[in-house]
Amino acid sequence: MANILIIDDEKSIRKTLREILEYENYKVEEAADAMDGLAQLKATAFDVVLLDIKMPKMDGMEALEKMRELHPDVPVIMVSGHGTLETAVEAVKKGAYDYVAKPMDLNRLLITVRNALDKSNLVSEAKVLKRKASKTRDILGKSLAIKKINDKIDKVAPTDARVLITGENGTGKELVARWIHEKSARRDGPLVEVNCAAIPSELIESELFGHEKGSFTSAIKQRIGKFEMANGGTLFLDEVGDMSLSAQAKVLRALQENKITRVGGDKEIEVNVRVIAATNKNLNQEIEEKKFREDLYHRLGVILIHVPTLNERKDDIPILANKFVEEICEEYGIPKKIITPKGMIELQNMHYSGNIRELHNVLERLVILSDLKITEEEVLTYAVAHYVRDPFAEIFGKYERFQDFKDFMEKQFIEYKLKRNAWNVSKTADEIDIQRSHLYNKIEKYSLKREESVS
Repeated sequence: MANILIIDDEKSIRKTLREILEYENYKVEEAADAMDGLAQLKATAFDVVLLDIKMPKMDGMEALEKMRELHPDVPVIMVSGHGTLETAVEAVKKGAYDYVAKPMDLNRLLITVRNALDKSNLVSEAKVLKRKASKTRDILGKSLAIKKINDKIDKVAPTDARVLITGENGTGKELVARWIHEKSARRDGPLVEVNCAAIPSELIESELFGHEKGSFTSAIKQRIGKFEMANGGTLFLDEVGDMSLSAQAKVLRALQENKITRVGGDKEIEVNVRVIAATNKNLNQEIEEKKFREDLYHRLGVILIHVPTLNERKDDIPILANKFVEEICEEYGIPKKIITPKGMIELQNMHYSGNIRELHNVLERLVILSDLKITEEEVLTYAVAHYVRDPFAEIFGKYERFQDFKDFMEKQFIEYKLKRNAWNVSKTADEIDIQRSHLYNKIEKYSLKREESVS
């Protein structure tokens, strides 16, 4: 159901328009002046606005300009009983969708509203299609960690240096790789992705280097590998830590010589490929365990970029959350929903083991199950109930100095042990392995007192 906002200082006009539009099954909200209308537009998603021109405090033309800044895609239909052709032209120039004169022709008004809604839907669909066509979304965030990543991308992208991106699953390693490609001189060439973890070890070499017909049982025809497909562009080796040692040796040779040989073939094929790799594993540990070649690590890791977890940059959650909600609402074709301040705090308090991917899933659930506003209660009901909240956020947030935190935990520990031992100081001192005199000093320091039993 489309949501329409009527802004007019005449109550009778608002009432008439409401009755007409509600009869057509539209949801209608009213505002008696432009200031109230702008406030409602900030708090609620509307599909169309009917805006009177002559009003006290702020006229419709000034309000129109502010609305274009606030929500440029929401169609605004100007309404006036004092208008002229010049007024209508000026309104359209300033961004109004159309102009309707009072007294209004009912059929003309309804046709204009329907056309405005059609335009609104087309704009939303175009945004969704554009986003689906281009997988390279912006790297969102204002934290120092994200600023450093963006700065490093800007420096390394114009070169052909190989880059190794590390970080947990769901942090956005693929996005970093895409932006390195987009900002490089190879941007017009292909970006070919290989998920090394998703390909069986016996097939990874064929996937990377291709194979000749008859080279193995299922090789019924010649196949071009990813290295050849990426010629002139970028090859992104995702989860490179899962690659077999045999494939690692061949990748190392390809990087050293810029040549590859297809499985079952003997012809050397020259390739001009920039390689970007990513992993969620600790490759230094993998090297120690003889699971990853040290020489390949040094070849891949000319430039190292580490992508932090979402829990390490929670100040970025509001930016990410608002963007995701906007995109999800557009994709589902529903009015944009707002996250309340308290709701946002609860989202920041959560612990995200799945990082940005998990945050997106949580918000998709909230968009589907919440009303126009995503509140604290809805986050606690639909998100926190399914995901573990950060158990330490509240405790750690209370203390800035390590010593204060240490004293707090020590007090809790000693009090707990004393209670368990019925305040027997000697027994407690033996149990926690400190001198009895030392324990007495701690009891005095923290003003610990035995609770009197009530008989």
